[in-house]
Amino acid sequence: IAENKITNTCIKAVISNNYGVYALERAKAAGVEGMVLSPKDYEKRSDFEAALLNKMKELSPDLIVLAGFLVNIPKEMVEAFPNKIINIHPSLIPSFCGPGYYGIHVHEAAFKRGVKVSGATVHFVSAVVDGGPIILQRTIDISDCKAPEEIQTKILLNIDDYLNLKKYGT
Repeated sequence: IAENKITNTCIKAVISNNYGVYALERAKAAGVEGMVLSPKDYEKRSDFEAALLNKMKELSPDLIVLAGFLVNIPKEMVEAFPNKIINIHPSLIPSFCGPGYYGIHVHEAAFKRGVKVSGATVHFVSAVVDGGPIILQRTIDISDCKAPEEIQTKILLNIDDYLNLKKYGT
């Protein structure tokens, strides 16, 4: 947005499920509201889910982008924002996705399996974890990677390039 690669939009808020993440620093520097909503701060998971849903309703976003938000989105939120929640998953769905496949776990599984190509998938969020329709995928050669952490770094550093947002007019 700051570089005018994405226009006619604004970021209403950055919400993390973890404290101390860089995204919150970036939000603050950009003058965007930043906050943490973590299940760990609530006695019951249902209380967290209600707080998250209420915050989203308060913000009333046109689009919710899950980029590193490591919490399964409750069915009620998916229903409240149909086709308005997208996720960036660090593998080529349908490989290495679903419950338990997040963060470094995705790359550990890819490394253990010996895959030569990985990448990222942008998909709509549904009630099924990583099960919504795929919007976009990009691949990256990981055949030279010697550890899961190297795969993770390579994918994270190249995400803008292989998602090529400008090419798709978003």
